[in-house]
Amino acid sequence: MALARQPLKGPLRPLMPDSLSDEQVRLLRLDAQRLVQPEAERSAASVARTLVGIQAQDQGAAALAVRARTTGLIAADIASERNHERSIVRTWAMRGTLHWIATEDVRWLLALLGPSSIAKNRRRREQLGLDDDTCARGVRALRESLARRGPSTRDEIVDDLAARGIRLEGQARPHLLYVAALDGVICCGPDRGSKETYVLLDDWVPRGPTLSRETALAELARRYLAAYGPASLPDFATWSGLAIGEARDTWQLIADEIVELDTSVGVQWILRARAKGARERRAGPPTVRLLGWFDNYLLGYRNRELMASSGYGKRINPGGGLVHPTVVVDGRVVGTWRSKRQRSRLELAVEPFELLSSEVARGVEAEAADVGRFLGLQSGLEIALVG
Repeated sequence: MALARQPLKGPLRPLMPDSLSDEQVRLLRLDAQRLVQPEAERSAASVARTLVGIQAQDQGAAALAVRARTTGLIAADIASERNHERSIVRTWAMRGTLHWIATEDVRWLLALLGPSSIAKNRRRREQLGLDDDTCARGVRALRESLARRGPSTRDEIVDDLAARGIRLEGQARPHLLYVAALDGVICCGPDRGSKETYVLLDDWVPRGPTLSRETALAELARRYLAAYGPASLPDFATWSGLAIGEARDTWQLIADEIVELDTSVGVQWILRARAKGARERRAGPPTVRLLGWFDNYLLGYRNRELMASSGYGKRINPGGGLVHPTVVVDGRVVGTWRSKRQRSRLELAVEPFELLSSEVARGVEAEAADVGRFLGLQSGLEIALVG
């Protein structure tokens, strides 16, 4: 359903009468995402803080999102941040999906977004035999189990709850964990080999100051535009999971901090502090990045038209919630890629939509080599057009 543009009240005025070009919008987004000049000595936590969470239903893909925005880190560094330093936490957050969240952001994000995400899935839980009463009993039992056992795998949790008279079958299992996490009871804990564990949030994440809902909403909008702007109001609603009406009200909370830009895809907004450089052109070679599955650069927007041509949409987003690994040049998706590990070697296959220039091809080669470095593997690369 199309969303009609609603003018915001307050001292907002267009930054300039002319539209920003598509190239300018893309470069501003790249810069906001820390994809133009990845910084040395950054951490997964700093990336998670910048992006307000890293999409992490696939943790290998989340690690690649950190790689693309840093230099020098390796995958083992990120595992240490999760399992030992606890500077990032894996839990359900925006849109009710799994993210790596900077530890200091976990509690206020859950308090803000958790209740609505829980409410949206109530009917499905009832179909699975998890009515409100059963769900409440299950969460209480889960809290008691983890308090006694400490970090536990999903199978261990299911067995322990069954011994307490709460039997979970099929999809009821992840749905109970989902509710408990969004309610701030549990989060993902340290890996046990290849298996994930769950822990009590209070055992894993320090308590911090409590934010009022209005303060939290303003912080969410401010942080979103810092990481994804220029962006539209529907982009913010889609990314956050907020209803469009509440998203619009939230935009108003920071009305004096943002300005309006005209673009080929309609009105976009940006933080006033970043608006002064909106027209600057960047000199130098193209920015080439290999982004993994579900990268924030694509998932941060409802409308991806500026980054990805609709003619190649099915190759990027074939359905079922999948967003394939992409080759991005100066903010525009120019192809997809895949990898296959063979012992200590990683073979990457890049499938561009069109013939790549020699300069872009060199950038792809450098990125492929860095993916191998990050994973501690020798890498090989094949670039082949697919008709």
